Amino acid sequence: MKTGIFLSGLVAAALVGAAAPALAADSGDGWKVVWQDDFDGDTLNKADWKVIRGNGCPKNCGFGNNELQTYAGGKQNLRLEDGKLVIEARKSNMGFTSAKITSEHRPGWTYGRIEMRAKLPSGVGTWPAFWMMPDKSSYGAWPKSGEIDIMEHVGFNQNHVHGTIHTEAYNHRIGTQKGKDILVPTASDDFHTYGIEWTADHIRWFIDGAEYYAVERQEQDGHAEWPFDHAFHVILNFAVGGDWGGKEGVDPAAFPARYEIDWVRVSQQQ
Repeated sequence: MKTGIFLSGLVAAALVGAAAPALAADSGDGWKVVWQDDFDGDTLNKADWKVIRGNGCPKNCGFGNNELQTYAGGKQNLRLEDGKLVIEARKSNMGFTSAKITSEHRPGWTYGRIEMRAKLPSGVGTWPAFWMMPDKSSYGAWPKSGEIDIMEHVGFNQNHVHGTIHTEAYNHRIGTQKGKDILVPTASDDFHTYGIEWTADHIRWFIDGAEYYAVERQEQDGHAEWPFDHAFHVILNFAVGGDWGGKEGVDPAAFPARYEIDWVRVSQQQ
């Protein structure tokens, strides 16, 4: 989510059938679910999730991307509904409000399959994301300690889902960012499973169980190229506008807009 204009190439692939299986967690292939949230019940599990509030000011106004929203924790923007987490971005006379939650206050994970089943919003100016940041800045401030973007979608490029990494050596600010996007024709109509498989040697991106991109650690890589050897936590947020999300403006008629998450899951090799 710290990305500006996305610089990766395009992978054109038509994914249909929202009922396609998730990555095989607990399927007898050596992976076991170690944490999950199905978003059942009436309230968000505060033991797992921290609700972020504000607009990033004064230290990081616009969250480093010139985003327009203020994050709020009220039910208009963040609620459980019919067994799903709903993050709703809204427009008022005071501007845009939305929501962001993170697992940063619980222990994170080093390696694993990290997945989400979700239906994405549409509309120019919308920017939902499912991503990971390090628990500690072990190798320095962003991007030195790494960032993993499992799923990002910007409304001006409807149905193109993006996966990417950010490191000291590979990031958009120096024109070296590593990532790709894939066409999901029903991204805003149906639920799909978005995930990564992260090991000591690779990160692979999947949609509905189909791999569409991979980054491999090279033998000579140091922390500048591969800082992905320490614990990361997960983040769910719905930004409005910003350097990338607002590249082609923001359509007020697109709001309110909903980002719906059925479940989030972490599996690890046993």
